[in-house]
Amino acid sequence: MRKRVFVFLFALAAAFCATDVYGASETPEELRQLYAQSAVLMDGDTARVLYEKNGYNFMPMASTTKVMTCMLAIENASGDDVVKVSAYAASMPDVQLNIREGEEYYLKDLVYSLMLQSHNDSAVAIAEHVGGSVEGFADMMNEKAKAIGCANTHFVTPNGLDASDEGGPHGTTAADLARILCYAIRNEAFLRITQTRNYSFTDVQKTRSYTVHNANALLDMMAGALSGKTGFTNAAGYCYVGAVRQDGKTFIVALLACGWPSHKSYKWSDTRKLITYGLRHYEYREAPKPPDLGAVAVKDGIPVDRGWADTAYVNVQAEKPQENFRILMREDEEMRVEKDCPDSLKAPVKRGIQVGKIRYYLGDLLLKEYPVKTAGTIEKADYTWCCERVFGKYFHGAL
Repeated sequence: MRKRVFVFLFALAAAFCATDVYGASETPEELRQLYAQSAVLMDGDTARVLYEKNGYNFMPMASTTKVMTCMLAIENASGDDVVKVSAYAASMPDVQLNIREGEEYYLKDLVYSLMLQSHNDSAVAIAEHVGGSVEGFADMMNEKAKAIGCANTHFVTPNGLDASDEGGPHGTTAADLARILCYAIRNEAFLRITQTRNYSFTDVQKTRSYTVHNANALLDMMAGALSGKTGFTNAAGYCYVGAVRQDGKTFIVALLACGWPSHKSYKWSDTRKLITYGLRHYEYREAPKPPDLGAVAVKDGIPVDRGWADTAYVNVQAEKPQENFRILMREDEEMRVEKDCPDSLKAPVKRGIQVGKIRYYLGDLLLKEYPVKTAGTIEKADYTWCCERVFGKYFHGAL
């Protein structure tokens, strides 16, 4: 159930992130010297893009791909599964664990190899085990990307090596890449794996031993670092996606084409700049209270007190927002509440019927919406009621 809720929330969040937060002329001073050709800073709670530089441009993503590979392994298989290495998996180029055709490994061990040291052969062995084939696994990756709201992502390989198929080249956008990690850090197993500094294991037969070390320098670079994944190919350049949580605020950074050799450190410089910008300029603010909706006229309805009024009314009310509804905002941003409710209804009206919505916006982005429902029942005026009304008014006037 929780998994379905997360998928729904991230599909909904895709709509939030379709609008650029800054135009090129509005780039904050401290972010004007980013090295990455494409960059995004995202609120890790809502998947709202806070800043982007070419953040919706489709580009190669290299081994940051492995975030999705890891998540599909966690969600669709058991860590105790035995994975038999194929000739194709063993043939993968560096970086590799150097597994051999016919060897057997536990899935959880290959996942640590995948995420800590980005081994390409481990990625293919995992994909073939979970998806039946690399092509079948790529289909799973693409389906998952769509389910969590990625608008412009196409997976071909499980390791991020440059490739194309009938659907196009392997790639994503910085916004989609950030959204994938935003989804992943909600999984405790993913966090446990990607926060592990060193991990040792053997093949199933215990004939070969390995120790892998975490290559995510962010873990030692910034307080509150949660997770991250590096990547590099000749086409993609250096890529990175990482998450930091400080002072109750969670930020995701995604960088594509952030330099080529010998500029391996550029991604760490850009990451620090973006996270620091987020911490300095964004604070949580509570949502404003919903407006008082009052009553709505009901045409052809009988007043609740069955009196002689010409018009019946029914009270309407919005579903109460969660008490902790708040969002990261800059000082110059304003949240607004809009009422979408009819001026009148037509009898009969039943209690609890949705007749409108209350919507919370930040700029043009829809943040949340709550249904507006009727708080009472209004019956439709019939022949008996009309007779009562005429009779009552006639004799009331006579008196």
